[in-house]
Amino acid sequence: MASARYGQGPGDFFDSRFENALKFSWVWLTWAIPLLIIIWLASGIFIVDPDEQGVVRRFGRVVRVTEPGPNYHLPRPIERVDKVKVKQVRRIEIGFTTITQGPPARYTFHPEESLMLTGDEQIVDAQIIVQYQVSDPARFLFNVRDLEGTSGAIKDAAEVALRHVVGQRPIDDVLVGEKLQVEVDIRRLLQKIIDGYEAGIRIIETKLQTVQPPQEVAGAFSDVVSAREDKDKLIKQADGYREDVIPKARGRAEEMVRKAEAYKAERTERAHGDAERFLAVLKEYQNARDVTQKRLYLETMEKILPGIRKFVIDAESGGNLLQLLPLDERSTQK
Repeated sequence: MASARYGQGPGDFFDSRFENALKFSWVWLTWAIPLLIIIWLASGIFIVDPDEQGVVRRFGRVVRVTEPGPNYHLPRPIERVDKVKVKQVRRIEIGFTTITQGPPARYTFHPEESLMLTGDEQIVDAQIIVQYQVSDPARFLFNVRDLEGTSGAIKDAAEVALRHVVGQRPIDDVLVGEKLQVEVDIRRLLQKIIDGYEAGIRIIETKLQTVQPPQEVAGAFSDVVSAREDKDKLIKQADGYREDVIPKARGRAEEMVRKAEAYKAERTERAHGDAERFLAVLKEYQNARDVTQKRLYLETMEKILPGIRKFVIDAESGGNLLQLLPLDERSTQK
């Protein structure tokens, strides 16, 4: 009766509520869908750190590599990005594993990796550290499976390079003589192997951590190395003495030659001067014999008389030479 009084039945009431709900849902979808689309599109914004590069994949295929800074990729599942630290210096260890850096440092040794034969068929224990960086992040991520790790391709390649280089050299070169060259050769060979994998890695350094003979013969090898070092020391001392003595001897010889040449030049010039002076006097003598003789006599006396003791004897006293005898001096000497 109430429904009849208001002119609305039960069916009309429910139809009105459904219509209102439908209008509300439509309004909500009108705002929610664009908002969701905006949020979905905004999810493609990403930041690459200064030491990283981003590898963008579209449905699994690499499409580009991004530089550090803000970047954008199409949201998932269309595109996704993988970030790789390209400036980080990574390292692997052959023959040992660092447990703690310390101090004191603790290591676990792996003889199955470090023991190898040298070129002269001697056994040597060689441990090495390899440092590297990522040069191509796309290749680093997807070209080689299990690239890093304790059983990864880099470690296997480093062990191959180490054994190859050490196996071509005698043990003396590996222990003492050419350790630096061994490290250079290992780095070059390892880089060549890695380039063959197209792994996108650049080898920075290979450093021989420990190179020593097996413990059973370490004492004998130490004696040999000490003897070789003493030999090298004596050779260097002899070379130093030679480099010190020979230049001095050459200097003294050159000095004597210079002095002889100077004496020769002096005597030659003096002889020329004496000859020219004699010829000048001879010419004057030939022009005026008496005058020249007297002049020469007087010049000679001027040179001689000032340097001798002179006695003047008065002729009136008798001019006896006994007056010149140094009787007083003889008596005093006795």
